[in-house]
Amino acid sequence: MLDDHLNNSSHTIFILNGFQNLGKWRPALVAPFLLMLILSIIGNTILSSIIMSKRNLHSPMFVLIGLMSVADLCIPIFAVPNMLLSLSFNWNTISLNGCLIQMFFIIYFQSFQSTILLWMALDRYFAICTPLYYHKHMAFPNFLKFVIVPLLRNAFFDVLLITLAGSLPFCHSNVIDHCFCEHMALVGLACGDTSVNSLVGLMAALLIPAVDFVVIVVSYVIIFSTVIKTGQSHTKAFNTCITHIIVISVSLCFLLMAYLSYRIRNNFSSNNRVFLSLMYLLVPSCLNPIIYGVRTKEIRQQFLHIMRDMRILPISGKPMNSIS
Repeated sequence: MLDDHLNNSSHTIFILNGFQNLGKWRPALVAPFLLMLILSIIGNTILSSIIMSKRNLHSPMFVLIGLMSVADLCIPIFAVPNMLLSLSFNWNTISLNGCLIQMFFIIYFQSFQSTILLWMALDRYFAICTPLYYHKHMAFPNFLKFVIVPLLRNAFFDVLLITLAGSLPFCHSNVIDHCFCEHMALVGLACGDTSVNSLVGLMAALLIPAVDFVVIVVSYVIIFSTVIKTGQSHTKAFNTCITHIIVISVSLCFLLMAYLSYRIRNNFSSNNRVFLSLMYLLVPSCLNPIIYGVRTKEIRQQFLHIMRDMRILPISGKPMNSIS
């Protein structure tokens, strides 16, 4: 009878309570997070627009960079606006269905980011290690086999995580100590057995970002060893690899800190834990378009050309020398 009563009284409305310890200073967080949202939207919109509008940037490498910018654009759009309303006006309630929908899209695009970095590593592997067969490998029918399996894997774990979280009874508390619907923050409120949720969450972490990272590392080890052994000149491709490594390193550092803050014993305060999760979402989305825009010669030249056409930069003068 008690279990039935608990299940029947499961909460369907939740309160996002992130940074409540800051009290009256909580609204001061609106400015930096709004700025990061604006930078992400502007940077990724410009990057994706340049790649879509310029025919000479329709090669596989640039298409993958464009897909990355779309994922970087979507994550803050799903996570930040609701948080800004909470910080500004204390509008911090969200329904269980709304929470699960937000969680689904955030997890989906996070896993998609990881998979795009994997595809980028494969693109560089084919370009440097098998240059004569690059176009054959990167032709869509052949490359499709590298696309389907990761996408099915991502979709399977995303749907499974959301389904399991949505089936839990939430009878103890409806206060989520976060600014958005983070998976473990929601599951931690359940009064039922959450061991399956924790196991699936761990499997998702091991089989998506961890597996992708291992494949990426192996690919770049082979790439660098091939360049060193053969003495070939692959300056452009090599510099692109460095750009990808920078992006991977930034994403991985914040991922590890956010993941470990929830899953191991530590002295992290609630505010610090929420802050790390937000940085994992927002910092890569803000930095990636800058990194790719500065370090990729073709994108940088197209951007400068657009600025000159709009009379934002002087019309006269030679284009900036490449730093790639």
